[in-house]
Amino acid sequence: MKKVLKIIGIILLIVIISIIILLMYIGNKPVAPTDYQQRVETGGEIEAKYMANGSFEVSVYEEPVLQVFKKYVIYYPAELETSDKQYPVIVICNGSGTPISKYPAVPKHYASWGFIVIGTEEENAWNGFGPEMSIRHLQRLNDNEQIEEGKANIFYHKVDFSNVGIVGHSQGGVGVLNAITAQVHKDIYKAAVSLSPTNKELAHALEWDYDASLVNVPIMLISGAGGGDDWVVTGDQLENIYNDIPDNKIMLRRNNTVHNEVLYSPDGYVTAWFMWHLQGDEEAAKAFAGNNAEILINPLYQDQRIAIK
Repeated sequence: MKKVLKIIGIILLIVIISIIILLMYIGNKPVAPTDYQQRVETGGEIEAKYMANGSFEVSVYEEPVLQVFKKYVIYYPAELETSDKQYPVIVICNGSGTPISKYPAVPKHYASWGFIVIGTEEENAWNGFGPEMSIRHLQRLNDNEQIEEGKANIFYHKVDFSNVGIVGHSQGGVGVLNAITAQVHKDIYKAAVSLSPTNKELAHALEWDYDASLVNVPIMLISGAGGGDDWVVTGDQLENIYNDIPDNKIMLRRNNTVHNEVLYSPDGYVTAWFMWHLQGDEEAAKAFAGNNAEILINPLYQDQRIAIK
């Protein structure tokens, strides 16, 4: 009997260890594949161009901070360290329980197109606090020749605050809406992307309220569709948010794309949106503007709505 109990104990121990290992693996597994640029299907030439990596080599800078989000993480074109020019900015607002360290391939991709990309380890970003603090931190970096005594600050006078965008997914999509309407530096943003933002009813129940009618910058809303609706924001719910926004807005839904995949699957158009608004790229603009806008004829998307000045 003792031998049987010993065997059962060993088996239980193995099961427990296996569960711990599995949880550690899941906890450390990126939520965006490191090679999503090659794996995600594209349905148009412009989408394919901007889904691919840009021409810039990318470096990473991290700085610890006494905030709940622990640190700032900045991806940037490596040439910035020796260049004397300024670079446009993309601020990232995290989804629920998803710090930027869980999807490094996404900010790295944006930076490869010539952007300074900043995010945090924040896991509850609905109010736009992380982006607000990220802007303040970039201002500090831009204004001070030295942050640490005796150490040159590579970001000194390198940040182009006239061209700042923001993107976030899920709870982070709500954070985008609040960052551009309710936070102190709301007017600094020139363009925004909200990916599968939590629908208004659920957000209200969670006390994550936002008012999309206050949005006054060009914004693109994207969610998933098909194979079961995006459970965080259905097509009708996304259109309700879209209808609240006064103008300069686009919405579209990517077919056969579940909620979590919206973080990275439409990245070709997210990058093109920022290239247009923050870098003046007219080729990227053709994806969204005019009667022949690529998003209107791309078979991978549905429910496209465009109201661009």
